[in-house]
Amino acid sequence: MADINQVQEEIIEEFSILGNDRESTIFYIMELGDKLPQFPDEHRIDDNLIKGCQSKVWLVTEMTNNRILFHADSNTDITKGLIGLLIRVLSGRTPEEILQADLYFIDKIGMGDIIGSQRSNGLASMIKQMKLYALAYQSKLKTS
Repeated sequence: MADINQVQEEIIEEFSILGNDRESTIFYIMELGDKLPQFPDEHRIDDNLIKGCQSKVWLVTEMTNNRILFHADSNTDITKGLIGLLIRVLSGRTPEEILQADLYFIDKIGMGDIIGSQRSNGLASMIKQMKLYALAYQSKLKTS
């Protein structure tokens, strides 16, 4: 498995091909959301909603071999694509890798300019929630 920075570099490369075409970039983000695995309806509960997102974003995790797997869905296509990008970078990593991750790809691809301030706040909330899960798993591993 490629490390976090290698995956970020792949994403930066993919977005650089689109140039600064905002419409193509948004369409590509929505396409990425379409590639997320089916999200079970029983996980679409308030407890799994990420607070601070304007759209609804459900996030669930599981731990396998000391690696966290993230599963998510959203009620909007762009937000679903954004969480899909984060899952691509962070899912399958150890809690330590997630907590130490510097998600520089977001700035490098100009995400803030593409999605605006409201969605940028939501993106920050998604990252925060994923890191909180990592922290919880990390402390669980240390106590077991």
